[in-house]
Amino acid sequence: MAKPRWTQRRSRRAKNKGKQTIEQTSLSVVHPNAAGIDVGNEEHYVAVPPDRDEHPVQSFECFTADLQAMAEWLKRCGIETVAMQSTGVYWLPLYEILEQNGIEVYLVNARHTKNLPGRKTDVQECQWLMKLHTYGLLSNSFQPPEKIRTLRTYWRQRGVHVVEAGTCIQRIQKALTQMNVQIANAISDLSGVTGMRILNAIVAGERDAQKLAVLRDPRIKASQETIVKSLEGNWRQDLLFVVKQEMESWQKRQQQIAECDQKLQEQLAALETKEPVDNPALAPPTASEKMSPAVGRKKAKKKPKGNAPAFDLASQLTRVAGVDLTRIDGIDVMTAQTVMAEVGTDMTMWATEAHFASWLGLSPNNQTSGGKVLSRTTNKVVNRAAKAFRLAASTLLKSQSYLGSQYRRLRARLGAPKAITAMAHKLARLTYRMLKYGSEYVDKGMEYYEQKYRQQELLRLQKKAHELGMQLVQAPAAT
Repeated sequence: MAKPRWTQRRSRRAKNKGKQTIEQTSLSVVHPNAAGIDVGNEEHYVAVPPDRDEHPVQSFECFTADLQAMAEWLKRCGIETVAMQSTGVYWLPLYEILEQNGIEVYLVNARHTKNLPGRKTDVQECQWLMKLHTYGLLSNSFQPPEKIRTLRTYWRQRGVHVVEAGTCIQRIQKALTQMNVQIANAISDLSGVTGMRILNAIVAGERDAQKLAVLRDPRIKASQETIVKSLEGNWRQDLLFVVKQEMESWQKRQQQIAECDQKLQEQLAALETKEPVDNPALAPPTASEKMSPAVGRKKAKKKPKGNAPAFDLASQLTRVAGVDLTRIDGIDVMTAQTVMAEVGTDMTMWATEAHFASWLGLSPNNQTSGGKVLSRTTNKVVNRAAKAFRLAASTLLKSQSYLGSQYRRLRARLGAPKAITAMAHKLARLTYRMLKYGSEYVDKGMEYYEQKYRQQELLRLQKKAHELGMQLVQAPAAT
């Protein structure tokens, strides 16, 4: 008879007790030519080893000339690498200048550099950073290449304009509702063809509901009579003024989005073309992750929706990445662009897909004490790529695919929040494999997943029956 699980855990702990090794208590110097910088808004405090200068701690203002003087002083002191915290955006100019002067910069997380409790000053902070960096106790944060950082700036700025344009539409809808013009109940999108025609006519001075309803696009579902009823209201001059200004703001945002699209297209064209890998055997063999091209069929390319750029973004992303990320269920062209703008296409920065998922904050951080797991929550990480993966995972609810079936099962068992995190973790792993190994994703289908899940349940029940001294018997087929 099999032993209970608690006795198995106790026996494993007893076996591993003698295998534990005693760690060395002394620290070895990893970066002998290291310095620490405490980044501030008005001035930066810099600490170098005491034997390098008569004044090992100095402060420099944030002007460009002072930052250049700081770099020259560090080179005179023989400094090869520095550590500084990612404080707001104040570190960006300093990072670029030090990088241009050939000094390796370690951009570290402020949570990883907490000092002992007590008094804290800028001088002590830079000295503490130097000490931690000297002994190699700090890990460098990920920074994409310069071309990817430029692409990321354009994409983030475009996202800001998209949000502001949506805010303008919401304010227009609020003003119309206050005038009891219920056009929003007749058409689903005020920023569509029909909505824009009617709003432009209202701003131009048209108030006749019959004439406004004629502007209805034939493809809209609402009838002309319904639109006429929705356009009858009390036309207040103050609220019409609000509508006029918000329309001008919306048009300005659309112009800015078009300018961002042009910059994005130019930047993507400047990136190198990555040749696709023809040999799918380069990917690690994992039969449970549906990466084999022998099963399933290729999915049709997804059409861009919503606020996608006007140019062919999908083709540009496929050219740069060497693979088509939109083949993965749940990932559209907007999600693929967000991921590539945040992390780039070089996956060698992370040793494995597990490291990549952990960096995104999508892996459980098990807190154990006394042999028991106290918490399995994920790390608190603010990452736009992780947010994009979570949004992509939430769209799998109605997907008739392998990933859709898996998400629905996890959602029924764990709840929506945990299921979204788990599926975002899987999408991140699939993206890592495609970008690193050039593998092509092929969906195995919902039927394959249901059959596989049924086999797993049968194995589990057979094992349980064997532990209880019983045997499973298949029921006869119903006639």
